[in-house]
Amino acid sequence: MEVSEKNQLTSLTKSLRKYNEKTRKQYVEKTLSDDYEMDFYNEVKPFAEEVEKVADEWRPLVLQWIQDEKPEHLYPIQIHDTYDNIIAASVLAFQKKARGKRLREMIKSIDYVLETAEQQLN
Repeated sequence: MEVSEKNQLTSLTKSLRKYNEKTRKQYVEKTLSDDYEMDFYNEVKPFAEEVEKVADEWRPLVLQWIQDEKPEHLYPIQIHDTYDNIIAASVLAFQKKARGKRLREMIKSIDYVLETAEQQLN
C-alpha cells in the first residue's frame, strides 16, 4: 500500500470515528430528549448519506491494508461488520424506539475497530 493511500486511510478512519461520536451524541443528547421529533429528509438522510460515503471509501482501503500488512487484531470479517454497523447506527441514532443498550454496544464496537486500525496505522 502506498503512503498516499495509507494517509487517506488514516484520514477516513479518523472521520469515521468522528461520525461515530456524532452518532452517539445524537442518540444520547437529542433523540432521547422528550421533545425530539425526527426529521428524516433534513436530518437523518443527509447524515446517513455522509457516513455511508466515507465508509464506502474506507472499506476497500482498510481491507487492502489488512491484506498487505496483516495488522494485529484486525480481520476482514470485523471490517465488514463494522461497515454494516456504522451504516445502521447512523440511522438508528435518530429513532426513539432504537434499543439503547444495543445501539451503545454497537457504537463501542465500531469505535474499538476504528481505534485499533488508527493506532496500527500510525
